[in-house]
Formats: sequence, structure tokens, C-alpha cells
Amino acid sequence: MADLAPAPEKTETPARLRSRRARRTWVRWAVLLVMLFFVGIAGYRLWAHFSSFESTDDAQVDGHILAISARISGHVTDVTVEDARFVKAGDVLVRIDPKDYEVAVSQAVADLDNAEATLLSSRTDVPITGTTTNSQLKTAQSGRADAVAALVGAQRQLGAARARLETAQAQVLEEQANLKKATDDVARYKMLVAKDEIAAQIYDTSVSVADAERATVDARRASVNEAEQNVTVAQAAIDQANAKIAQADAAIESALTAPQQVAVSQARAKAASAQVEEKRAALDQARLNLSYCNIVAPFSGIIGKKTVEVGNNISPGQQLMALVPLDDIWVTANFKETQLRLMQPGQRVTFSVDAYGRQYTGKLEGVGGASGSRFSLLPPENATGNYVKVVQRIPVRIDIDPGQNEDHHLRPGMSVVPDVYVR
Repeated sequence: MADLAPAPEKTETPARLRSRRARRTWVRWAVLLVMLFFVGIAGYRLWAHFSSFESTDDAQVDGHILAISARISGHVTDVTVEDARFVKAGDVLVRIDPKDYEVAVSQAVADLDNAEATLLSSRTDVPITGTTTNSQLKTAQSGRADAVAALVGAQRQLGAARARLETAQAQVLEEQANLKKATDDVARYKMLVAKDEIAAQIYDTSVSVADAERATVDARRASVNEAEQNVTVAQAAIDQANAKIAQADAAIESALTAPQQVAVSQARAKAASAQVEEKRAALDQARLNLSYCNIVAPFSGIIGKKTVEVGNNISPGQQLMALVPLDDIWVTANFKETQLRLMQPGQRVTFSVDAYGRQYTGKLEGVGGASGSRFSLLPPENATGNYVKVVQRIPVRIDIDPGQNEDHHLRPGMSVVPDVYVR
């Protein structure tokens, strides 16, 4: 029983107790320092990681949305696509009845042919006008010379006829005086014969002389009439010659306007040439309108918002459907203005899309010119006494790297979360 008794406890000195406590305290501090060291390293790494990029969830895929519209009016005969259909560039989307525009092309062709014929005629008239006016000038000058010569001859004839008229008139007066004397002698001799104072032969002789003088007077009067007619004819010849001279002068004046007439012909030719260009432009427009009867896709993409159906009557500018190209898309991210301090074009970007479980890469293309609120329909007016500062968001464009969207899975409007690496 004596062997089972507990051994007596060893008593420690105060110095040993202080040493043990000191060692325990040093170990605790060493462990704490090591823990703080690793926590600091981890915190630094976390800070370095999260401060190397700026991120936002206010971002979406962006792209062009083209409104397909008609350029002419007409009746829709065929619609070859439906919503969500992929089309290639050049594919026909809508067909319009072309009959009216085919008729317009035929009419424009006929108008152009007519205008070209008019132009050819006008161009031919220019040298013809010059040659004709030169010939007219020579003919008018020659005709005037002939008319002047005829006038001189007619004036001479008039002078001779007037001289003959004056001579005949003088002879008539002389013969009338002789006739009066003979008539007076007959009357006197008649009384004397009645009284038997003279012989009857003398009376008979006076009667014969009176009859002869009467015949001479009649002959002289006929000569006067003939001379008057000659004067009238000569005067008519003079008048005719003067008329020919005036006509020749007018023809000369008309021929002297040859440069103006040629200029008029050239102006007509220019007007005809302009008419040809106008008709050619009208033909080109008619052909363009005919080509617009087939509305084609300007580029490859996805069809959306189709509103046109077969049988509709459409007008120019009317929206028929939307076309979304999937080869030209980008990301528009609205970052807070406090996040833009270190952002620069060309920085690397990664982003994820809510619809797909993969990462895409790109680069920062540029920062927008104004905040989103300034681009809104009703920009805020802060010139009031109750202004409250609100952190604004600035749109940032991010271009997607080539080859990232070859499968065309990205669509405009999809939500994305981009990380812009600023360090």
C-alpha cells in the first residue's frame, strides 16, 4: 500500500515560472506576426487584383439595326423572308409589281430617242444656216445691183417718155390752133359762098383743110395718150425697181445677221443637247426605279420586326422590316465617372455574357462624349436651389476581338459584365 502513494510534487522556483511564461508570450506574438504577414500578403494580392480592372454590370451588346424600307411605291407581290431568318447580302427580301415601272422605262427610251433625233437635226442646222445666209447675202447683193441698173434704165425711159409727152402735148396745142383757124375759115367762107362773094372751090378747100386739121388733132391726141402710157409704164418700172432695191436691202440686212442666226442655231443645238441629257437622266431614273422593285439585303444579318405582307401597297420610306448585322457588334458599358480615371483606349477587356457561360475578350475603343443623361430626350436641368450631386455614368465602347463571335451567338441588347484592365 505504501508503493501506491503519490509522489510528492516538485516545486518550481519563481524564476522558472517567469521564463516559461515569457516563452509562451513570445510564441503567441510570433504566431500572430506570421498570421498578420500572410494576411497582409493575401490582402495585398486581393487589392492588386481588384484594383487592376474596373467592372460594371450596366453594359450590353450593341450593334446596328437597319430599317429596311421601300424607295418607290407599289403593290407587294412577294415577301421571301420571315422574322429571325438569316439572310445574306444581296438576297431579295420583297418584290414589288414592276409593270408600271417597265412602262415608264419604255416611255423614257422613246423620249430619249426623240430628243436625240432633235439634237441631230439641230446640229445639222448650224452649218446649213451659215451656208444659207452666205448664199442669201450674195444673191441679195447681186439682185440689188440688177435692181439699181433697172432703176437707172427705167428713169431714162421715164425721162424720154416725158419728153415725148411734152412734144406731143405741144403738137396737140399747135394742131388745135390750126384746127380752130381752119374751122373759123370754113365758117367765114361759108357765109361768103352764100353771098357769092368767093368761089365754091375756096370753100371746099377750107372744108378739106379743116377736116385734115381735125384728123391731125386726133392723131396728136393719140400720140399724147401713147406718151402718157409710156410715162406710166416707165414710172411703174421705177417703182418696181425701187421695190426690188428695198427687198434686196432687206435681204442683205437679213443675210448680214448670219452670225446671230448661226448663234441661234447653236443655242437650239445646245438646248437639244441639254434635252437629251435630261431625257437620259430620266431614263436612268426609270431604270433605277425598276431595279428598286426588288428590295435586297444590303448586308448579311437577322431579320426582325417584319410588318410587310403580300398584297400590301407600300410607299417610299415606309419601314418594312429590320435587319441586324451580326458581324459588326460591340459592347457599350456605362461606367461611373469615378471609374474613368485610368481608362485609356486600347486597354484589354474581358467580359461575360449572361446568356452563355464563357468569357469574351476585346479592347477599349473610346469613352463617350457625354453622360447618358445628357443624351436622353429630356436632359436634367440642375440650375436649381435643390441640386443633389449624383454620380453620372459615361458610355464606353468596347470592340470585340476578331474571332470571338464567329458563331454569331452575341445579339444586340444582351447583358454583359465587362472588366477593363487599367493596370
